[in-house]
Amino acid sequence: MINLMSHNTLPKLISAGLAIAIFATNAPAHAKSDYVKNYKQLDTLALSVNAVTAAEGVVIPWAIEPLANGDLLISERSGALFLLPKNTTKLTEVSGLPDINANGQGGLLDLSLHTDSKQNQWLYFSYSSSEGKGSGSNTALMRAKLSDDHTQLSDQQLLYKGEHNSTKGQHYGSRIVFDDESYVYFSIGDRGSRDINPQDLTRDGGKIYRLHENGNIPSDNPFVEQKNAKHAVWSYGHRNPQGMWFDNQNNILWSHEHGPRGGDELNIIKKGANYGWPLVSYGVNYSGTKFTDLKEKDGMQSPVLHWTPSIAPSDMLYVTSDKYPKLKGKLLLASMKFAFISALEISKGKVVKQHKILDGIGRVRSLAQGSDGFIYLGIDGQGIKRLEPKP
Repeated sequence: MINLMSHNTLPKLISAGLAIAIFATNAPAHAKSDYVKNYKQLDTLALSVNAVTAAEGVVIPWAIEPLANGDLLISERSGALFLLPKNTTKLTEVSGLPDINANGQGGLLDLSLHTDSKQNQWLYFSYSSSEGKGSGSNTALMRAKLSDDHTQLSDQQLLYKGEHNSTKGQHYGSRIVFDDESYVYFSIGDRGSRDINPQDLTRDGGKIYRLHENGNIPSDNPFVEQKNAKHAVWSYGHRNPQGMWFDNQNNILWSHEHGPRGGDELNIIKKGANYGWPLVSYGVNYSGTKFTDLKEKDGMQSPVLHWTPSIAPSDMLYVTSDKYPKLKGKLLLASMKFAFISALEISKGKVVKQHKILDGIGRVRSLAQGSDGFIYLGIDGQGIKRLEPKP
């Protein structure tokens, strides 16, 4: 069983009746599968690991990006980028970031190395930026060169900046992934403008975007011929996507997003598809009132899996390491609300099994598999933990 070292085990907050429904994605968008299971009946997968403190001093570790030499880059949402050299617990602040408008859920967000970063040294990162028209801020995507010693950024290139700045502090997104052709995908949440942004292709927000690695817009993006549309958009009708993973073996882009009160979703992202927010949802307003009567609608994509009540999903990680035989080949997805990690078994675009692991570990914000094969967790208020298998 897990030994929660260097912190007190959080109370188990799982409430009765947390139901999970999984939907078949190769069926019509409105069709349900038969896999519906009460959350408390889910199997717990026992792991013989220790959660060892790798670094402290990061309050909200939004992203962990492993480097080939064993170092880790860690983003602190308040606007700092840290280097954690291998075999140490001391953080070094990395210089060269742009101005970051840290507020609410905004700040320095995701990190992603270019797929050929050994040669080009490009680090991609998303953050809240006040540049552009209007007060407030919106999500931006930038890349910069990482120095040989990993302590400095240079040659900043702003690749995309969401328009329509907002003073609202919620729903910036934003994860970043590359596919096997070096296209870069990233998300921007609806920025708290539920009824304005997600369904309007002329506005940023509530979208997943696709760019060339240099920020140019691909000519085969789905809306490049549509007048006034945001041509970088790949899919729309999203609320706040904060987890993405590209399955290179099957050429599938996965994403999850926060619902309102209920209705957190795991989705397969398809070119030009509408994911329905806020016209369809399994959730309700935080007050308990309805904003829609529809859970499915023809022409809109239903989720592969949804959680109602919400679990507040954070990062995703596909495990390839031999250090964790029980986890290898599974997709990990963290629940910030209930302090556990879900291990998903996926086959042919469906979730066929879900296990709960590391129950009580804490509010896991980020997940990464280092070049050393260890899994690292970024936990709000605790810093970085390394999962070390017991001998």
